[in-house]
Amino acid sequence: MKRRQSEKKILHVVSVSFSLTYFIGDQFDHFRDKGWDMHVVCSQSAHFNDYAAEKKFTPHPIAINRKISPLADIKAIFKLRKLIRDERIEVVFGHTPKGGLIAMVAAFLAGVKKRVYVRHGLVYETSKGLKRTLLKSIERITGYMAQRVVCVSPSILTISNQEHLSDKKKNVVLGKGTFNGIDTRLKFNPDQLDSTNIMKLRGQHNIQNQDIVIGFVGRIAVDKGIGVLLEAWKLLKARYRDIKLVLIGPFDERDNIDDQLQDMIRLDEDIISTGHIEDTRNYYGLLDVFVLPSYREGLPTVILEASSLCVPVVATKVTGCVDAVLTGYTGFLTEHDPVEIANVIAYYIDNPRLRLEHGKNGRNFVVQHFDQRDMWKRIEDTFLY
Repeated sequence: MKRRQSEKKILHVVSVSFSLTYFIGDQFDHFRDKGWDMHVVCSQSAHFNDYAAEKKFTPHPIAINRKISPLADIKAIFKLRKLIRDERIEVVFGHTPKGGLIAMVAAFLAGVKKRVYVRHGLVYETSKGLKRTLLKSIERITGYMAQRVVCVSPSILTISNQEHLSDKKKNVVLGKGTFNGIDTRLKFNPDQLDSTNIMKLRGQHNIQNQDIVIGFVGRIAVDKGIGVLLEAWKLLKARYRDIKLVLIGPFDERDNIDDQLQDMIRLDEDIISTGHIEDTRNYYGLLDVFVLPSYREGLPTVILEASSLCVPVVATKVTGCVDAVLTGYTGFLTEHDPVEIANVIAYYIDNPRLRLEHGKNGRNFVVQHFDQRDMWKRIEDTFLY
């Protein structure tokens, strides 16, 4: 008997609801319009409920701890297994190491054939000792239980194959990478930015017309290279007067920078720290140069967003970043060296035409390879039918 359209169900499993915006976002609308009933399992929060109402998916609150907690994890697996069976879920996507592990084990036990783990990054890359071994083992267990594994960048695919995190036959990169792509037509289109709101932001943060604005978007965390960025900033301040540094994102308590760096951010009148911003579009409109000196990534969405809005990028030569930047064309890749990072930013400051050229190239690169509608078509063709 042919399955009715209303019976087709997709389940996404994540640890925290804030990741849904980046991992899935407008996919909810797209696949709902295609006749799929969208479901999400996540730890309970006010944001989870609000986002479910906005995107019209069915929320299922199940506690998924980000930390390793065997008893709680086993409990979550069996709750999820029951939910999958009761709801007759057809496709299960698991995201992040913990959400992916619980999703793939539960879906395997429930007999779901279409089990997809999305490997957004490799947390163990910046871990050591027993923790690194344990995190790598979790990746292997999750990869074993999955029917397919989406590696969000070619460099993640290479490591997955080299370190046997999952069977090579299971591993796939969708196009040039990512799982959700970028809305290059509306949200991250420079022609769609609100110049009035951008001018208001400039006034709000005391950014003058002559200022060159260097920006970062992400967690204010050790892993994101904030320490290196601030050391580079000191060198730039010694060379230039009219520059600002905008840090867009929350302080990460789990990977927090030290008190000295926090004081530097707080006391330097030329550093603007915004905290969490739900909609970053107009903030990208403030920037002349985007910097991501991260120590590990999957495929950094923030680089694609900046490039799509014609902002040239300076990033480090790490997993994921190397796939998002065409060095010398859309930006530059550097080592984790404050002097090198400062010199590359200075090169952009001194060459406004190059900033414009690389920004334009970056948008063309993202439009060609990372548009979200193309990505959704790949997901549909690869996993749903």
